[in-house]
Amino acid sequence: MLVARRLGKVLRPNWIVISRCGYASAQPQPQTSPNIQCNKLFINNEWVDSASGKTFATINPTTGEKICDVSEGDKADVDVAVQAAKEAFKLGSPWRTMDASERGVLLNRLADLMERDREYLASLETLDNGKPFQIAYAADLALSIKCLRYYAGWADKIHGKTIPIDGDYFCYTRHEPVGVCGQIIPWNFPLLMLAWKLGPALATGNVIIMKPAEQTPLTALYVASLIKEAGFPPGVVNIITGYGPTAGAAISEHMDVDKVAFTGSTEVGHIVLQAAGRSNLKKVTLELGGKSPNIVFSDADLDEAVENSHFALFFNQGQCCCAGSRTFVHEDVYDEFVARSVERAQKRSVGNPFDASIEQGPQIDEEQMNKILHLIESGKQEGANLLCGGGRVGDKGYFIQPTVFSDVGDNMRIAQEEIFGPVMQIMKFKDINEVIERANTTMYGLAAAVHTTDVNKAIAIAHGVRAGTVWINCFDVFGAQAPFGGYKMSGSGRELGEYGLEAYTEVKTVTMKVAQKNS
Repeated sequence: MLVARRLGKVLRPNWIVISRCGYASAQPQPQTSPNIQCNKLFINNEWVDSASGKTFATINPTTGEKICDVSEGDKADVDVAVQAAKEAFKLGSPWRTMDASERGVLLNRLADLMERDREYLASLETLDNGKPFQIAYAADLALSIKCLRYYAGWADKIHGKTIPIDGDYFCYTRHEPVGVCGQIIPWNFPLLMLAWKLGPALATGNVIIMKPAEQTPLTALYVASLIKEAGFPPGVVNIITGYGPTAGAAISEHMDVDKVAFTGSTEVGHIVLQAAGRSNLKKVTLELGGKSPNIVFSDADLDEAVENSHFALFFNQGQCCCAGSRTFVHEDVYDEFVARSVERAQKRSVGNPFDASIEQGPQIDEEQMNKILHLIESGKQEGANLLCGGGRVGDKGYFIQPTVFSDVGDNMRIAQEEIFGPVMQIMKFKDINEVIERANTTMYGLAAAVHTTDVNKAIAIAHGVRAGTVWINCFDVFGAQAPFGGYKMSGSGRELGEYGLEAYTEVKTVTMKVAQKNS
């Protein structure tokens, strides 16, 4: 129970402890060259080549070299997958007649298989995405498995109500699955976003056409093999690898897809929503970009505030939609906070993500690296003070130096645009009303954070900032039990928690005439 006005010191997130305190030594050794077992389309529980026969290369961002070729699906393949999903969703099918509790058993079995192959999956994620293996193993895999287990528990607890309407009637509601669900996931957290999408959709009895990002298809395809091994009926989950303008567009526009869930940029979110509107007005949930304010008051524990703010921005190479990418610091501690943040950034280790001593791997690809470097240059040209970093690391792979800017103006591009990279912007503020107004002056509203020992300030920020998630004296704390999603152009709908089930069900009202109603 909170009985004091001042908030106590908090522990760092688990993966900071892992990366900074040597606990990673307890983890298994990574497979630095994992065998690629799955690189075709997964339709109706079978591995098939694309209808066109085309393939595309998936690239190792650590080296810039090709890992392997993957089947390139497009509209023709989506059509086949949708037909398989529709067959699996027919009345009387094994999936539709399966007990809800059995759906939970299958989800738990899938989680068991991912736990069994955790070392391999983490190695594959590091190879294809570039994130440090210790993070992939301890954070991404752990959270993915927990998410599936959480929704496995929900499978037989989703139900309607009986309703005492007037007259001689028996009235009740059913929560029925939406049907064929298209799911388009991003490259920054491939496995975790897969779990966030699969868990609630399968717990509620839907069937799925999933498109992983073309930059990171390999772990989703391997999980497809585990889905088959777990015993999910054919057609329940189908995975189409390919590009957004072809495979992604085909899912979004398909007249027989009942719902689409997309995680990615706000720019593409517009396209997905427009496609849904042009086609069959399918249900849409969107988890999009952010430019999240991270607010540090002068009474904060500065050691914790500096470390949490560093983590808020630099975690996952800065490739987080909810990254604390606008750091507002009170003028009384601004200079000290900036100096400590620069010192911390200069200590950040960058290099081979399979090395346990490394905190930061490469950016996802050359295009993203160049975009970040371009925005860094814009910050310099617009008058921000570059204190460290600002350039590429080496000439092989897509590594960028941890970068810190001070004296950043709210109208600068680096303060307005989603950089999605290891670039920290630190702004100065005077009072709470000013910082709330500035925090809300953005088209985004995904997340926010405040660091203070004053409960009143913490609550004022939490209630005043227009964001779907607010962290107090912490950052990036996620649990499958707690919903996540954005205000404004950061998206619509919520994922995770009980709220995450709502987008995957339709509420049906059934009213029956009875001879006589009795209370």
